[in-house]
Amino acid sequence: MKDLMGMMSKARELQAKMQQVQEEIAALRVEGVSGGGLVSVTLGGKGDLVALKIDPSLIKPEEAEILEDLIVAAHNDARARLEAATQQKVQAIAGGLDIPGLKLPF
Repeated sequence: MKDLMGMMSKARELQAKMQQVQEEIAALRVEGVSGGGLVSVTLGGKGDLVALKIDPSLIKPEEAEILEDLIVAAHNDARARLEAATQQKVQAIAGGLDIPGLKLPF
């Protein structure tokens, strides 16, 4: 009976920690860059685009396609960084547990 109570206590602790991690992930901001820093994209923790910065030297009608490619590349860079940060937070809390179906964020 003590084992069951201990397991339930641990499950509640894990649930509270997971809630905290979800809140931390939602508050994350990561920046992705491309073109040597000429284009930067900032994503929120849920993958939402928060900010976009473009160096004025790139804003030329004849270079629109290059600019579009750089924006996509910066977004992909930010998304990869967000996924890495999310995985790092989840692994820190899960402590190497193999929990089926555990996939964050949300």
